[in-house]
This record gives sequence, structure tokens and C-alpha cells, in this order.
Amino acid sequence: MTIDEEYLATIKQIVSVMRDKQRLLFITGAGISADSGLPTYRGIGGLYEDNLTVEGMSIEEALSGTTLRQRPEVTWKYLAQIEQSCRGATYNEAHRIIAEMEAHFDEIWVLTQNVDGFHSDAGSSNIIDIHGDLHYLSCMRCAYNTQVTDYSELEMPPRCPECGDMIRPDVVLFGEMLPEDKIFELFAELEQGFDMVFSIGTSSVFPYITQPVVQAKQRHIPTVEINPTESSVSRIVDYRVKAGAAESLTMLWHYFLPQ
Repeated sequence: MTIDEEYLATIKQIVSVMRDKQRLLFITGAGISADSGLPTYRGIGGLYEDNLTVEGMSIEEALSGTTLRQRPEVTWKYLAQIEQSCRGATYNEAHRIIAEMEAHFDEIWVLTQNVDGFHSDAGSSNIIDIHGDLHYLSCMRCAYNTQVTDYSELEMPPRCPECGDMIRPDVVLFGEMLPEDKIFELFAELEQGFDMVFSIGTSSVFPYITQPVVQAKQRHIPTVEINPTESSVSRIVDYRVKAGAAESLTMLWHYFLPQ
């Protein structure tokens, strides 16, 4: 296989910059899990190609906090379809390498938009899963909560075994506020500062995903984007790798580790 010279040169530049850094932030989106076979939410089963659902609403409305409260069977129908499309998938080399980096740097932090739990499964310690995790469920009335491997054993829509009220996944649905504890944690870590910031597989459309990259740029901290498509931060990062996450991080890690 012929490796693009520009691509390889960029990888080697990033490795050279990384060598004297100790505190790194990795911001990840759907692109990092695409290498595990997970589709983006609009691609799952062809359901979300700008068409209305059979209930006559957009997928964003179906997966909103308002619909969960008013018509839980609708929200859970599409949550279950998303979970089923992801079932059986697991973390890939990109997740594994980020976790492995913890043994080579003082601190590695992950800010992820993904709700698949792959960073945790791969062994990363410092994770801010800003949108939550599909595998954690809690009652909307009482203190009941649980963790599940998948939704195959759940009655739809699921009810709390203790009080009978509705159960929901611990994820941020459309129209809902981000969890205050995770926002506080993110701001605290950003205040402490990072030596290098990576944006991987995200279109960076949310301010809290873009801000760490912009802030790093303003502070003259090296920034990297790994993404085959252009995003809102592509024009401001110091190093841009136009390729997939698993391929690029594998190559990067190959040159970083002693041969």
C-alpha cells in the first residue's frame, strides 16, 4: 500500500509535537465509532434521511425530552432501534490507543459526544461523556437506576420495577439541558489547561465541542483534527489529518512508540 507523503509527514509532525506534552485532551464524535461499524444516527436503518417518522414527526422530535414525557412509547421505539443497530459492536483501535496513551502521559482526558460507552470499555479513565451513555438507565420518578448490556431484555417502553413509573436512558435527548456536573467538570479541566488538543471524528457543531479547540488555539496550544470531512474547526487547527480515526491513530502511535 502506498502511503500518501503529505499524510505521513503530518502524522510525523504531530508525533514530534506530542513528545514533550503531558496533558492531552481528545474530543471525539461519531467518526471514531464509525470504525466499529456504528452508523451516524441519520444513517441507522435508513430511518433518518430527512424524512418524517411514521408518527409524522422528525427524528429530533421523536428523540426529544418532550416526546419522552408525553409519548414515551415513541421515543423508546427509536432508542431501541438505535441500540439494536449498535448491538454487538465494540471499541476499535482508536479507542484502544487513546486508552493506552495513559501509560505514556501524565493525563489523558476524553470529551466525547458518543453514547456508546466505547471509551470506557477500552479502558480510558478520564471520560466526560457529555451526552451520557445508552447503557445506564434510571427511573423518572424514584431513585432506581441500573446498567444494561443491551435492550434485548427490556419491555418497551420499560417501567421501573420499584415504583412503576417510566425508565429513561441517561442520555441527553433533543431539547434537554446538558448535565451540570459534566459541564462543571469540563470547565474545570479546561481551566487547568491542556498541552495539546485533538478533535477526532466530530463535525464540531456544538459550542462546547468547538470551544476547547478555539481556546487552545488562542493560547497557542497545538491543535489537531482527525476527520476525513471538513468541520467547523478544520480551518483553525494547526494539523489536519484527512483520514479515519482508527487508521490515523494507529499510524500516529506506530511512530510515537519506540521501535
